[in-house]
Amino acid sequence: MSSKLNVVILAAGKGTRMRSETPKVLHELAGLSLVEHVITTARSLKPDNITLVVGHRAEEIETHLADKGLNFVLQEEQKGTAHAVEQALPFLNADAKVLILYGDVPLTTKESLQKLLDLCNEKTMAVLTSEVKNPNGLGRILRDPAGNIKAIVEEKDANDTEKLLTEINTGIMVFPVKKLKQWLPKINNNNTQNEYYLTDIVGLALADECQVKTSTCTDEHEAYGLNDLLQLANLEKIYQKQKASEFMLNGVAIVDASRFDVRGNAEISAGVKIDINVILEGKVSIQKNVKIGANCILKNCTIAEGTEIFPNTIIEDAEIGKDCKVGPFARLRPGTELKDHAKIGNFVETKKALIGKESKVNHLSYIGDSDLGEGVNIGAGTITCNYDGVNKFKTEIGKNVFIGSNSALVAPLKIADGATIGAGSTITKDVNADQLALTRVQQSNIDGWKRPSKK
Repeated sequence: MSSKLNVVILAAGKGTRMRSETPKVLHELAGLSLVEHVITTARSLKPDNITLVVGHRAEEIETHLADKGLNFVLQEEQKGTAHAVEQALPFLNADAKVLILYGDVPLTTKESLQKLLDLCNEKTMAVLTSEVKNPNGLGRILRDPAGNIKAIVEEKDANDTEKLLTEINTGIMVFPVKKLKQWLPKINNNNTQNEYYLTDIVGLALADECQVKTSTCTDEHEAYGLNDLLQLANLEKIYQKQKASEFMLNGVAIVDASRFDVRGNAEISAGVKIDINVILEGKVSIQKNVKIGANCILKNCTIAEGTEIFPNTIIEDAEIGKDCKVGPFARLRPGTELKDHAKIGNFVETKKALIGKESKVNHLSYIGDSDLGEGVNIGAGTITCNYDGVNKFKTEIGKNVFIGSNSALVAPLKIADGATIGAGSTITKDVNADQLALTRVQQSNIDGWKRPSKK
């Protein structure tokens, strides 16, 4: 049999019980839509193509996934899973295997799917099953005395004995495409729902003298789909617990796994320590011996080894060097780069700022559109005035510059190596190397002055 693999993802349902205007498969789990989790897992199997069957709010789903390289096919009327798969037949290669997945079942692993694929050949289809504690609402696997699968029965069509079974059908199946094309037209809708069930294909395969093999999920959570927002919240907890466990087994110290969230692709080295309520979004890389304090949000950033991020700090689209100190209550906005041993203190905000090696911005400052050399000290309350209401301008500060507290640096501006800015100054002209610049108004003390009274 050809090694070609086609994947069909069913995503046409209305998701009525979600009680939301957002299509069910576009609801987010860990910062990514449910269907994107499924697509990512499918891609890991290196298929020749992926076809998404859409129906309810199809245009919205197609727009959301426009850059994913998918085939889209419309199921105008939702007549059941077999009918949905039938819509995808024009995109299937005759000599391929086809894997059926579901857009609202996001936790199935590559390993479980690969085991399933390995069972399929020209005369064999395979079904992914799961042993669950609570099978209510799910289709049951029926086996003969020898343990071979003989049918799948939906709960609404099951008798009382069958309802006691705990091995359930995940809905995930793999077929040889040639056989699938023969079996689908034979499925009828003689059931309580008047739908065309893909599960009926098991009986057709056996009647055709084809084998039906099964593989069981190692974790029942892999088979969990969802119908409402409560189930989505439960899936989020399961996902986050799995990610935290994965990191901790690889040497990451997480204080409380129930208060740790990954919403993207995080790479965390052994020896990292993470306190409570930390959120990692997008692509985050954290190298060894980094400490992350409580209540921090890190998004699309790199943090080099030995750095400490103090509590209540937000870092986005930034690059942090080795052995830096950041926070508490700091905000590093996009375009910030800290060189090794730099320090950003409490209530400091940066944006498009290069902070040189061993430079310090310790307190209550805003540094934007700026380049700072090595060994710079920025005093408390200093701001770079980079915006004139229309355009942005840059501030360039050389090495070993000292900026006194409560200074305003009006860009465009260059302050050369070794210069000093006196506290309380508003600097509008370039400062040469080793110069002292200050702009204080002469102090006046007025006797007998009275504060205004309230009118």
